[in-house]
Amino acid sequence: MGSYLSKNLESMTVYQLLAPAKINLHLEILGLRPDNFHELATVMQSVELADLVEIKDAVDDRIILHCDVPEVPQDQTNLAYRAAALIRERCGRQEGVEITLHKRIPIAAGLAGGSGNAAAVLVGLNLLWDLKLSVAELQSIGAELGSDVPFCISGGTAIATGRGEKITNILPLQQGAVVLGKYRSLSVSTPWAYGAYRQQFGDSYAVNEELVAKSQGIHQIKLIEAIENQDIATVGQLLYNDLEKVVLPEFALVAKLKEAFSQTDNLGVMMSGSGPTVFAMAKNLEEAESIKQAVRHQIPDPDLELFVTRIYNQGVHLQP
Repeated sequence: MGSYLSKNLESMTVYQLLAPAKINLHLEILGLRPDNFHELATVMQSVELADLVEIKDAVDDRIILHCDVPEVPQDQTNLAYRAAALIRERCGRQEGVEITLHKRIPIAAGLAGGSGNAAAVLVGLNLLWDLKLSVAELQSIGAELGSDVPFCISGGTAIATGRGEKITNILPLQQGAVVLGKYRSLSVSTPWAYGAYRQQFGDSYAVNEELVAKSQGIHQIKLIEAIENQDIATVGQLLYNDLEKVVLPEFALVAKLKEAFSQTDNLGVMMSGSGPTVFAMAKNLEEAESIKQAVRHQIPDPDLELFVTRIYNQGVHLQP
């Protein structure tokens, strides 16, 4: 029995996939949908900072999840575990799978780390089990897990509408760097952020036909033109996030971090998603490194994590 098992282990196929983080270049809350979720118009952008997700057959029919960050749950509450369970159910498979998450993206950061891990599991199991699912089919399954998962599968630069799950890829940005800042011990609840926004600004929500028209209007905003023209400086000037209106007044550390970034020589500064990550855009890695050092000088707090990374035009993909 032991030799049979070891032989099986030695012959197992292992896939290692990179799951890039994402930032929001534009996030506009348009109104409430009939399903009580918010209708969004957002522009998402992949960055090179990525988790490494390893996927291989398990020796039995269990879904086994490991992670090198103790704070990350390693059971069915983890989105990566749920992704494996969902695609196995949808495709009528019985095999087990062993998943190992090597985290590089800070957790609870608004950078879609968990969604990217789930996206990597879907892509990885499509390969491991030879399911032959298309990107669109994987994105449809991913949308059941969370609104960021479909984007994380395809990555690059994209317009997202609906709950954020309806993806239209556009000509990706080919240049630029980003500095990400996040307090390790600080998190912002996404449901809280959207709930607070609804409480304060719900009276201004679009409804019915107006909601549809505003959702379609995201394709005509000046930011899209700047992206298509590869005008990174103008992209930086046009960054926008509705959720800053509720998060910054409530979380002084996030507001302080944004102010510190704003005092550097940057192309644009904004909070990503529901926070608490703040990012600054730069022309290249050298300028991004200068921004990082300037912010570190202003805020020497060891709890503040700072990352320099590049604009990226891929979603989940096999590690080269």
